[in-house]
Amino acid sequence: MSVRLTWVQPEDLVGHELRQAAQDGRDAGDIAKRWYAAGGSPAPERAGASAPHAPPGLRPLAGELLDELARLDCPSARDEPTELSAIRDACPRWPALRAGTVDPGPDRLHAAWLGRAAGCLLGKPVEKLPLEGIRAIGRATGNWPLATWFTARGLPAGLAAAYPWNRRSAPTSLAENIDGMPEDDDLNFPLLALLLVQRHGPGFTTDDVARLWLAELPAGRVFTAERVAYRNLLDGVEPPDTARHRNPFREWIGAQIRADVHGWTHPGDPAAAAGQAHRDAVLTHTANGVYGAMFTAAALAEAAGGETDVHGCLAAGLRVVPPRSRYAAAVRLGIGAAREEQDFDAVVDRLHAAFDATHHWVHVLPNAALLAAALTHADGDFTGSVCRAVSGGWDTDSNGATAGSLAGLLAGRPDALPDRWTAPLKNRLTTSVAGFGSIGFDTLAELTYQEVRRP
Repeated sequence: MSVRLTWVQPEDLVGHELRQAAQDGRDAGDIAKRWYAAGGSPAPERAGASAPHAPPGLRPLAGELLDELARLDCPSARDEPTELSAIRDACPRWPALRAGTVDPGPDRLHAAWLGRAAGCLLGKPVEKLPLEGIRAIGRATGNWPLATWFTARGLPAGLAAAYPWNRRSAPTSLAENIDGMPEDDDLNFPLLALLLVQRHGPGFTTDDVARLWLAELPAGRVFTAERVAYRNLLDGVEPPDTARHRNPFREWIGAQIRADVHGWTHPGDPAAAAGQAHRDAVLTHTANGVYGAMFTAAALAEAAGGETDVHGCLAAGLRVVPPRSRYAAAVRLGIGAAREEQDFDAVVDRLHAAFDATHHWVHVLPNAALLAAALTHADGDFTGSVCRAVSGGWDTDSNGATAGSLAGLLAGRPDALPDRWTAPLKNRLTTSVAGFGSIGFDTLAELTYQEVRRP
């Protein structure tokens, strides 16, 4: 039996790069014709799916076309730079240190860790399900609008067959099965970021991130842009080319889920948090993919520094994103829809109408719009934030995690989070990141706070 690693084979990447080219405004029509004439496939809708029945000899052509696609003129680059200096130049309201910044203390960080875990765990069983499936399951089990954990209890067999749970996650993430926080990349990456700043301090470099990954992160636990960048490192490609070389996922959500620690450890300083997140993100992402990390870090830094209004946090996040970028437009779309619609399902329908036909469900743009909409519509409430983020579909566990992180910070302390979300976690996180084992969230909060207090 052969073992075929997905997300890195050239013939699996061309369809995704053609889709990204269309979003960028690159003229890839002739390349697309050559690809499909040779028997190539479009982008698989499910991340990680292989190009079906690839004809023999397609791989060399795929590599050639990927390199040609990379050389095409990219009109969107004018408004969407990747270099930090250019991003700052494009942001007229780049934030200053927040006045009245408060020390977050370990309790606020404890709530953030718990919130991230709970939101992630809520979204795990329905990751990869279409929106109609998530809604059907919720309604059939009396949990719609979504208000608590998903369950298989009372779920009709036909519905379960039509919309099967995420098979890897369901055994540990349904209400009847939860026993602590299981491993997930949405928690592995904050642990790696914590390890990064412990070892190198806030002045770490992108090369430090790369070396840490190679030393501590199992290759099989990275996906999409992270897997391509990891492969590039092993092939001798150096950062930041690791994000660009044959990486059609460079504007997907991966960097956005790695940004929390950068925000948590810079209370009241969104600019510093965004700069730190940028150095992490450019290992794997460019442009809008990088903005996702910077936006998240800045919003979290604002909350960690004492901002109690979620809308102020989102505004701080937007100040580090070029205003003419597609990322800024997606966030504004989400916020606007949330303000205009009383029913959150109507908000979600508007966002899916805007993105489903053009973007993969793991792309950063639809998920950024949904995250901003969920946080805006919930007005800072923890349960409302995580449930809205997950109920909107797309990358459910990642959006639930980031929404829970920010809403946890706003809550301010662990006992301010509803017990139904925190008790099942049992103060225990399982991870494949060496050195953390089955660590408690209270311990993680103390370790994170040490980095806040670092001279």
